[in-house]
Amino acid sequence: MVMLVVFSILLLVSSQGNAQAKKPWVAPESASKMKNPLTVDSSVLADAKKLYQMNCTPCHGKKGKGNGASAFTLNTKPADHTSEGVQQDSDGALFWKLSEGNHPMPTHKIVLTDTQRWELVAYIRTLKKK
Repeated sequence: MVMLVVFSILLLVSSQGNAQAKKPWVAPESASKMKNPLTVDSSVLADAKKLYQMNCTPCHGKKGKGNGASAFTLNTKPADHTSEGVQQDSDGALFWKLSEGNHPMPTHKIVLTDTQRWELVAYIRTLKKK
């Protein structure tokens, strides 16, 4: 009986954690209004691709589908950068999300410059489904 109660409590706590993980991750309106200050060209995208490979590929995968090698070890599936949901986010929202992080995704504002994060936003735009 005690085991059943303990199991029920663990199941309840686990399901509450999963419900929290499924909440939409929405950037504040002020962030969503920000515009990418970079002029995106082949040079910017080349730098951005290198940044993406170093910082994003382990979880999001080479093509941004959320299927990187580390993704399978995470309780929360990484975002599919090719998805309509990600691609519909404004540049400012993507920049904010990269900056702030959302566990298990780390904050990038400490390790990447503003310019590097804007470059990543530009690169994510190239991953949209065709």
